[in-house]
Amino acid sequence: MRKFDYTKLPDELMHYELMNLISAIHEYKGKQELFIEAKPDILESMLEIAKIQSTGASNRIEGIYTSDERLDALVKLKAEPQNRSEREIAGYREVLSLIHENYDHITPNTNVILQLHRDLYHFSPSLSGGKFKNSDNIIAETDASGKRKVRFQPLSAFETPDAVDHLTTTFIEAVNADKYDPLLLIPIFVLDFLCIHPFNDGNGRLSRLLTLLILYRSGYIVGKYLSIEMIIENTKETYYEVLYDSSIGWQEENNRYFTFVKYYLEVILRAYKEFSARVELFQDRSLTKQERIRKLFDDTLQKLSKRVILEKCPDISTSTVEVALASLLKEGYIIKTGAGKNTAYIRNTNK
Repeated sequence: MRKFDYTKLPDELMHYELMNLISAIHEYKGKQELFIEAKPDILESMLEIAKIQSTGASNRIEGIYTSDERLDALVKLKAEPQNRSEREIAGYREVLSLIHENYDHITPNTNVILQLHRDLYHFSPSLSGGKFKNSDNIIAETDASGKRKVRFQPLSAFETPDAVDHLTTTFIEAVNADKYDPLLLIPIFVLDFLCIHPFNDGNGRLSRLLTLLILYRSGYIVGKYLSIEMIIENTKETYYEVLYDSSIGWQEENNRYFTFVKYYLEVILRAYKEFSARVELFQDRSLTKQERIRKLFDDTLQKLSKRVILEKCPDISTSTVEVALASLLKEGYIIKTGAGKNTAYIRNTNK
């Protein structure tokens, strides 16, 4: 059976690129408490928005969809799930809320992982929630011609319980030993978990919930206020590429973790940068609300919808956003694109 040992990490992970990423994340973590104390009311709004975004993004990665309106209602407990997709979305909401509120008291051991998986299927009639896979599974892909081929062969169902026990025990011991930065250990743990693929379904979603749990327990709580799952969704192709690259030779204990670890560190750093930028925008008392909306366009070349603007500035009302957009359009500073639900705005770079 594949063994797990985090007492000595591969030399490839001592690379300067990874050390630079970790150092940058540490700098943002040092400012974290100042950010959180700065605007508690706004941060509460950011937390609620991030919960909606995280729940939607993590499920969409796995092909589980509902409308934006239903997603909002489900996460805010204003609606009951009506179909299989919504039951799985509601289950994710439950586990995410549990982790947000109790992470200090949740140790990522085997029993906890089984309980979290059970809760992930709380609203589902499935009997597999909270139980390891009962048959061998494969990770497959279908090419352009429609042919299905095996991309990765996880551990067998027989090997899985012992493997998860060994994985979690050695990971917890490594974190407690404090020899290596948790930011190095966490992506390795996530990759190993995904390569075991311990459940018939829900492995990807549970891996992202475990990522948040372990990050929070290590003091990196940015994922509460800025959706890490959404960043992964927006870079999904890269996510699957690095997952595949780092899983080659995994069964033989001959895989290379570097690309997956680098990707995960870049995701965490991106979350901190965005979190920092939003809080600093709130703290700039010299700007009016309309000027803050203008600055959002100053800082990006991407399109911004009204919904995105409201998410980035949760203390600004819809009517104020609409007035600001109308003013910027009249000035010619921004250009309107699309129509209806696809309406968005982009800075006019010719101005």
